Parts: sequence; structure tokens; C-alpha cells
Amino acid sequence: MRIGIGIDVHPFEEGRRLVIGGVHIPGSRGLEGHSDADVLLHAVSDALLGAAALGDIGLHFPNTSMEFKDIDSMILLRHVGKLLEKNGYTTVNVDAMLLLEAPKIAAYVTDMRKNIARALGLEIGAVSVKATTNEKLGYIGREEGAAAHAVCIIKQL
Repeated sequence: MRIGIGIDVHPFEEGRRLVIGGVHIPGSRGLEGHSDADVLLHAVSDALLGAAALGDIGLHFPNTSMEFKDIDSMILLRHVGKLLEKNGYTTVNVDAMLLLEAPKIAAYVTDMRKNIARALGLEIGAVSVKATTNEKLGYIGREEGAAAHAVCIIKQL
């Protein structure tokens, strides 16, 4: 068994779609980034890559490559799952925490969990997604951006 941790942060930007956990959340602002800026899936991907000692998403999907411009992060997460398998690992579980003041995401959590589980070939019960605010403190509290933390356990096949 191996454990990994991933952390990601993106600022909000007017006029972009907000995608978290592979779910489109309606609103006037999304997260800024080279890809779709899915902060949750990026943290999960980094946790998995770290657990397998395979680097990070910046190594595998550099923001300098037009190949990954505006790419759906679900594609990236599926690729990470296949990369782990190719290197002799399988995911046991994922536990993720979103940090954002708004929008509220409770109505979307089940779909986020399903998306992550499907991308990694897991049962939904092996994926946890939670959210908290920053109690109006810092850049998250001022609604300037969002962050996500994720931990995972992987095991050798």
C-alpha cells in the first residue's frame, strides 16, 4: 500500500465555465487555467501520481503544451488511472476536500464522486468528496479562487 497527497489552487475568472469534479456548475465565473482548471480532479490526479512516485500533472500534462489547452480534466484523470495500472498499481480509495466560499456544491457531490469513481474503475463508496469554506479568510474567503486537497491509497496489482 502507498499513500499520496495532492493539492491544487486556481483563481476565479469571469466568463469561464466552472467545472469541478467533472461537473459543470452554473454561474458567471469559472476557474482560470490552461486546461478546464478542474481543481478537484487536478488534486486527485496529483495524489495518485505522487503515491506511485510518477511525478505530478505538470510533468505529464504541461501547461506549455497546446495539446492540453482547455482539455477536459476527466480525460487527464483517466490517463492517470491507466498510467498507474501500466506501472503495476491500482487505486484503493480517494478522499478529497474542496475549499471554496461559493458556490455551494452539496447538490453536485454525488455526481463528482461518480465521475471520479468511473474514471478510476472504482465503486462510488471508495471515493469521498467534501467541501468547506474558509470562513471568509484569505483568497478563498474573498471568493478569489478555490483549492482542493486529496489523499489516496494505491496498491500493487
